[in-house]
Amino acid sequence: MFRHTKLLQFEARPEKPDPVYAHKLQELIGGAFGEMSVTMQYLFQGWNCRVEGKYKDLLMDTATEEIGHVEMLATMVARLLEGAPATMTAEAVKDPVMAATLGGMDVQQAIVAGGGALPADSNGYPWNGRYIVASGNLLADFRANAAAEAQGRLQTARLYNMTDDPGVKAMLQFNLARDTVHQKQWLAAIEELKADGLEDEIVPDALLDVEDQTHNNTIWGLSDGPDGPKGGWSTKAGIEYLTDPKPLGGPGTAPHPDPALYSTYSPTMDAVGTAKGKAKSVKNKLT
Repeated sequence: MFRHTKLLQFEARPEKPDPVYAHKLQELIGGAFGEMSVTMQYLFQGWNCRVEGKYKDLLMDTATEEIGHVEMLATMVARLLEGAPATMTAEAVKDPVMAATLGGMDVQQAIVAGGGALPADSNGYPWNGRYIVASGNLLADFRANAAAEAQGRLQTARLYNMTDDPGVKAMLQFNLARDTVHQKQWLAAIEELKADGLEDEIVPDALLDVEDQTHNNTIWGLSDGPDGPKGGWSTKAGIEYLTDPKPLGGPGTAPHPDPALYSTYSPTMDAVGTAKGKAKSVKNKLT
């Protein structure tokens, strides 16, 4: 059960309208790493969590907070659009919507949303449920969460430097702080999963005894130069760096196609890409 408190989590009031910045701010709402993504990611991780108690509560608490962040940003977008495009009309352009559009406003915010926010990114691309990660494995999910918060904070920081509006900056300062603590909480939760014996370093912590043991401790050095082996991921983790790895398989030739698909192929080559001793005609091959 969710309840809506009719107060914003933090104030979202710009000093003046700015439809161009409202267009940019859409990224923090409906972008791949926007608030809609982390909201749905944490909700589905929480709903799918099989561990009742602290981990599920952390997921659901954070997910519910993120719903409030979407509300804050949507409110800010609507207020940035207040009076626009009518008050932002360029003298050379008679139609106010066209003037704002040419100035960088998202025309769909006016035409589709009636002067409000959209469930879309800064290019107007609709938010997509495929952005979210909810695997059922808490270690994999928490790592994805830390990465999502890092990307979201990075984008928020960039947008912070794209405005001089003190009201917008104040809200983004709050968002930056929340992104900071969310990164820290997911990283700490990862360590706690290990301490509680629920997960280990590798996801999943299974089938380690049946995987090919020859290839589970090497890095293939496939870049020119000597710098790759200098990384601590090789020396400190005890991983062998292969400086001249060799291919282990044969040619990647596809098998002969189904004749009904009419794909082009050479009848003088067999399925592994080697020449046949005797060529056959395409007609004979197909029959």
